[in-house]
Amino acid sequence: MIIGIDIRMLARGTRSGIEEYTINLLSNMLKMDRNIQYKLFYNGYKKVDLKYDFLKLSNVELKELKIPNRLLDFSFQYFSYPKVDKLLGGVDVFFSPHIFSAPVSKNCKTVTTFHDLSFENHKEFYSLGKNYWHFSMNPKKKARKSDKIIAVSNSTKNDLTKIYKIDFEKIKVVYSGINQEQGVENNESEVRKKYKLPEKYILYLGTIEPRKNIVSIIRAFEKLKYNTKDKDLKLVIAGSKGWLYKNVFEVAENSKYKKDIIFTGFVDDEDKSVLYKLAGIFVYPSFYEGFGFPPLEAMQNKTPVITSNLSSLSEAVGDAAIMVNPYNIDELARAMENLLSDENLKNNLIEKGIQQTKKFSWQKCAEETLDVLKSL
Repeated sequence: MIIGIDIRMLARGTRSGIEEYTINLLSNMLKMDRNIQYKLFYNGYKKVDLKYDFLKLSNVELKELKIPNRLLDFSFQYFSYPKVDKLLGGVDVFFSPHIFSAPVSKNCKTVTTFHDLSFENHKEFYSLGKNYWHFSMNPKKKARKSDKIIAVSNSTKNDLTKIYKIDFEKIKVVYSGINQEQGVENNESEVRKKYKLPEKYILYLGTIEPRKNIVSIIRAFEKLKYNTKDKDLKLVIAGSKGWLYKNVFEVAENSKYKKDIIFTGFVDDEDKSVLYKLAGIFVYPSFYEGFGFPPLEAMQNKTPVITSNLSSLSEAVGDAAIMVNPYNIDELARAMENLLSDENLKNNLIEKGIQQTKKFSWQKCAEETLDVLKSL
């Protein structure tokens, strides 16, 4: 069996959710059955060099092209040419870990992973450019043409059936994983100094964009500071700028407590664990998530979590977090105050969080994904 896999999302060298999913999935899946040959489709006029261990496997071939992606996407969309399976020299199944356009020959089966449909439910969370990109990829067409769809949560599966009218039986829910073994991390004092972390802080870690509801975190923090009069408590907002991020910085700059709000910028992977561990609370009241890695990562590092009760987040955290209405700032502020003042509640959530994270592994994700590919 020969499986083609689209890895164009790795071309920028970033490590957001889609990239994390693809890298961790392939790192586990490609070595499971050495009788399967994998051909990886990697294209881009300007792209980073790939240095992943899975590329060294004897059953893995990297097919690297230098066609400008805008030109290739245009040709894919309007001419359905060239066929990706032909570019790869022939494959039985072509797997897309993301919704990139990728036409194939009629005899080639296709599997696509859908992480969420936030771009359909909440267009207001995206820039014009990003909304146009989603439109140009035509995800509805891709979903309907795929022989099988992998959804990363039941929430995403329900959206696919409701919005795109996809047959329920065509969709397999395969939860993403988290790394059960912590890698080497930097010294805590070095990380604290590197990101100017205070002694006592509430943490948000993720992309800075409207969907993450960071403005509500700031507003809730203001109420918390006013109610508790805690001069030492700070809010740390960690992560890279996404789209439509300016309002977040404007709200923080105009806050009465702006000196207590710290933006770290991009956080290196090896430093994230320390940021979680040093935080008193992790807050993630996102309006919409396909799965949601950060709350589980925080739990893994023994940090109590407050998150949203919407979309897939309840599937990810179970009963191991405080879930709030992300539109209710007072509720979020009360949850913060309760966690800071109730040591028993905090310890209970930490223990439950550790057990919850054991349910999600990349090994299991890879096994279930491979089963879907082999079924075709």
